[in-house]
Amino acid sequence: MLTFTDKGPKKMAISDNNSVQGHRMSQLRLTFAAWDYDRVKPIMDGTLRPEGIEIEPIVSRPSETFFRMLRKQEFDVSELSLANYTMLRAEGDEKFIAIPVFPSRLFRHSCIFVNKKAGINEPKDLVGKKIGVPEYSMTAAVFARGLLLHEYGVEPDSIEWFSGTQDGLKRPSRIDFDLPKSIVLHRMPPEKDMGPMLDQGELDAIISPNAPHSLNNDPSPVRRLFPDYRQSEKDYFLRTGIFPIMHTVVFRREIYDANPWAALSLYSAFKKAKELAYAEMMETDALKITLPWVVAEMEETQRVMGHDFWPYGIEPNQLALKVLPQYLYEQNLISRIPKTEELFAENTLGLES
Repeated sequence: MLTFTDKGPKKMAISDNNSVQGHRMSQLRLTFAAWDYDRVKPIMDGTLRPEGIEIEPIVSRPSETFFRMLRKQEFDVSELSLANYTMLRAEGDEKFIAIPVFPSRLFRHSCIFVNKKAGINEPKDLVGKKIGVPEYSMTAAVFARGLLLHEYGVEPDSIEWFSGTQDGLKRPSRIDFDLPKSIVLHRMPPEKDMGPMLDQGELDAIISPNAPHSLNNDPSPVRRLFPDYRQSEKDYFLRTGIFPIMHTVVFRREIYDANPWAALSLYSAFKKAKELAYAEMMETDALKITLPWVVAEMEETQRVMGHDFWPYGIEPNQLALKVLPQYLYEQNLISRIPKTEELFAENTLGLES
């Protein structure tokens, strides 16, 4: 149920009669760290107020948020790498508990960049090459390696891996893991930058969520492995039904255990925030998003992926939530494959998108 507060019509308190009704209590104050995505911003800026919760927002890039949460548990609630979270839970670490909200999703055909002189014309040409990743265990790299293995037969141990700084963006290690000797991974010092290494041919390719700075140079020494990545990703979705999930939202365990109702309140708010984001993209009175064909793009996306193409909840995300643990296991980053229901708060398991 949507109600207006006494602070004006733009501030909305989110209430779910099946979840938090009856919790007439003082406001629970929670720090919440995430990037200000359009589907999260209404919660961060106070447009939406989860019932019973006062949000103290911390807006930061995902790489910073993840490091601070994983290494120091700085926030009550935060966006978090789904791969890193799954790694913790698979090994019995229960310091966090997630709700099935997924603020970041992205197909990963677009994030594989190759040096034009490396002789890489198709995915199988990556075998035997030197490839950089900002972090070996980051979800983007895990999904990309899974894609390369299952779609093109490229085994992770057929590649010499490097991890470290890319184009000045340093990513200190945020989670510890060991790899078998069959996987060669060079963890480079922070001052060694993979961006220039790719440009100069010291690396043959990079798998990264961040496009190399030199990609848009004219002429550029690098290009994408999949030049028409949009079509490749659409074909992949139509064939597999998988829309990769990068990040989820987690509570610190002690916060959730003391206030399990807060998971339901936040979930309800995230759902409404996403609906507002959808509406913003479809606004035609005057475009609110600086893209001339945003409405056409929205309509095409819904035609291909369905009306709610960015679903929350477990049921509509079964495929994506199943393949990521499988990829982590195949890539020797976890020793067992956890069940989906192990990863999310028990009182959120049956929630609908």
